[in-house]
Amino acid sequence: MANAIRALAMDAVEKAQSGHPGMPMGMADVATVLMTKVLKFDPARPDWPDRDRLVLSAGHGSMLLYAILYLTGYADMTIEEIERFRQWGSRTAGHPEYGHAAGIETTTGPLGQGLANAVGMALAERLMNARFGDGLVDHHTYAIAGDGCLMEGISHEAISLAGHLRLNKLIVLFDDNHISIDGPTELSVGDDQLARAKACGWAAEAIDGHDPKAIAAAIERAKRSPRPSLIACRTTIGYGAPKKAGTAATHGAPLGAEEVAGAREKLKWPHKAFDVPAAILEAWRAAGRRGSQAQAAWVKRLEASAERDEFRRRVEGRLPDGFAAAIEAVKREAAEKAPKLATRQCSQTVLDALAPIMPELIGGSADLTGSNNTKAKGMEVVAAEGYRGRYIHYGVREHGMAAAMNGMALHGGAIPYGGTFLVFADYCRPSIRLAALMGVRVVFVMTHDSIGLGEDGPTHQPVEHLASLRAMPNLNVFRPADLVETAECWALALEARDRPSVIALTRQAVPTVRKAHAAENLCARGGYVLAEAKGKRRATLIATGSEVAIALEARAALEAEGIGTAVVSLPCWEIFDEQSAAWRAEVLGGGVRVAVEAASVFGWERYVGADGAVIGMRGFGASAPAGELYKHFGITADAAVAAVKARV
Repeated sequence: MANAIRALAMDAVEKAQSGHPGMPMGMADVATVLMTKVLKFDPARPDWPDRDRLVLSAGHGSMLLYAILYLTGYADMTIEEIERFRQWGSRTAGHPEYGHAAGIETTTGPLGQGLANAVGMALAERLMNARFGDGLVDHHTYAIAGDGCLMEGISHEAISLAGHLRLNKLIVLFDDNHISIDGPTELSVGDDQLARAKACGWAAEAIDGHDPKAIAAAIERAKRSPRPSLIACRTTIGYGAPKKAGTAATHGAPLGAEEVAGAREKLKWPHKAFDVPAAILEAWRAAGRRGSQAQAAWVKRLEASAERDEFRRRVEGRLPDGFAAAIEAVKREAAEKAPKLATRQCSQTVLDALAPIMPELIGGSADLTGSNNTKAKGMEVVAAEGYRGRYIHYGVREHGMAAAMNGMALHGGAIPYGGTFLVFADYCRPSIRLAALMGVRVVFVMTHDSIGLGEDGPTHQPVEHLASLRAMPNLNVFRPADLVETAECWALALEARDRPSVIALTRQAVPTVRKAHAAENLCARGGYVLAEAKGKRRATLIATGSEVAIALEARAALEAEGIGTAVVSLPCWEIFDEQSAAWRAEVLGGGVRVAVEAASVFGWERYVGADGAVIGMRGFGASAPAGELYKHFGITADAAVAAVKARV
């Protein structure tokens, strides 16, 4: 049965003339034991909420995953898809891609990401278990990781967090083959991975990765452990290849026709390419049917549960009935009271309103809770003692936090959000990108969003970050101007089930700019005319976030001089760009356009045109009070007025 995996892997890579045969061939024995004796799953119902999760963190070995999905009987993973490995339109991409086929739990390839996703999945399982009990939620998360995954820095953040939270239903199977792309791993790393895991509170042991009995026994010990487990499976990369086994030559290139033929002989696999004998295939399909009775019993428990409807709502990702009313109440009160608050404080106000009606909201911060304002009233802290809480202290682990949130969203039943400073989006970026690539609902709360944070200086003042995040496909970047816009942007982020969101928020207080209540979500089209010109519009000031107030001040001065000026608030470029060209032109107007944003000017030319101007940052910030910085860098109402007058 293991040789079926090896054969499919080497055949698919050989046909594609591209891919990584070594890891699937080396980990075939581990995967066979896992799928035939351990994993709780049902290919006929791949979305079973209480299935075990299997994450291939070493995503380059994707043929391992595709092979076992085909062999165990997942309907959309056919032998034709295996033969079309790495080809246009196939489900079998070079690295596993979430959504391409059932059984692919997450997109992996950037090493270490899957490991950290698995931490998030295991955490979501424990949180859901604490809410719904063993009858509905009781499963394990398995991750297959390689040397490269454990070298990446994110692995330390993930392993440390999992150990601290004692996620005992997380089991990592380490493909300990001692080979990297450059050659033996001793070229670059000499870590004692078992000692490292134990130091972080894990159970850890080493086994022979080609001994099925040892593999099964180790997994059973791990399942009984009160801690997360790392099982170092000593394997031979490219197992079965007569000349290349155990070498870097099998890592990322086809074996070659001669070596494939030699492997067939050595493995006693005389069958043609992509041909799995009926008896072996049936043995695999029988393994795939193992979970059907458990799945059927689970369905009966769900149907009999008083929590059935709420469980389904959460797993399906539907927002509660009171969601719109809660947002509406925040907006109405904000328009009436017109508070002057930092938008990070506005964000907490929104969270305070949503948390009581949205138990699926799982918050957190990378050791900046008081600064990010991410802990809603009444949220208990998540702890290993019971997992009853909904707020996670991620510690200074921004990258691990972001990847874990992706895992929680993928698991289902949770809508995760987590906070840090916007400048530290750089520490999260690979995980933000994967969230966008997968199209999962994760909210990244990024505060201290400009030079407006003041005295902490240029190391903490984001400049290029908004532009770089806006360049990322399928990511909504929101920068609200006040409490009303913050409520609307939070609503849009939570309603967007097919993409993640960044909400960029100020450290400094800003005035309310939306003082007339409107039931409509004006941010829902990405931008809108906040204040129209009193007469004929000759100029348009376009701004986001804290600079909307500056634009309004400049408008007042220009109107006083008889220059008809409108102000457009543009909290989300991505949504605005999705609107019709005619509507965008109507909002932006045909006269002079000047943009105001305390960030890199890059990208604004698409809105202001060749004849417009951008008031923004063209270098790094400095350490000084915020007011002085705005004056020094020329991000003022006077500068906006001057830019308009020079062009009308």
